[in-house]
Amino acid sequence: MAANQGERARRRLSTGERREQLLSVGARLFSESPYDDVWIEQVAEIAGVSRGLLYHYFPTKREFFAAVVERESERMLRMTAAVPGVPVRQQLAAGLETYLEYVEAHAHGFRAFHRADAAGDQAVRRVYQRALAAQERQILAALEADPEFGPVAGARPDLQLAVRGWLAFTTAVCLEWLCGSELGREQIRDLCARALLGVIAP
Repeated sequence: MAANQGERARRRLSTGERREQLLSVGARLFSESPYDDVWIEQVAEIAGVSRGLLYHYFPTKREFFAAVVERESERMLRMTAAVPGVPVRQQLAAGLETYLEYVEAHAHGFRAFHRADAAGDQAVRRVYQRALAAQERQILAALEADPEFGPVAGARPDLQLAVRGWLAFTTAVCLEWLCGSELGREQIRDLCARALLGVIAP
């Protein structure tokens, strides 16, 4: 009887919903353990699906982890997308506030995303590095289009490196914050904002 109820529960999820469920479980497991310590069988058991069904969605663990990383990257890029015509200084606090709300609400996914760089699998690391490069390009494009920072952006050969360093700084701050920092979200937001303005100021 219980098995039949489980089967009916599985059938209620659409393909998209099932995929999202599996990625959520994966994000939690990958955020808690290194890549090599996570087993596909764990994911299937927690999600209440057969291994065969999981492999139907993700044929290998590499593809599964890559999908977790890509999912989190897409979320972050959407949330931090620049608003055309609005000065960077005005967008910065609001953008960081949205970003930190995401970090709090999706802590497992955020941790899993940043664990990818330590994964021994080079294909997974490349997915992570592409995601970081996309974030970097998004910030640089916003700066170049900005009335204040745009005119000097082209003359700053160090700007790309500065933005890359700021992304690493913000990641480290957020990961520490999730571990139980005494600082509140507003303090973390202001810290990260000051750091970016400090490295990009003309």
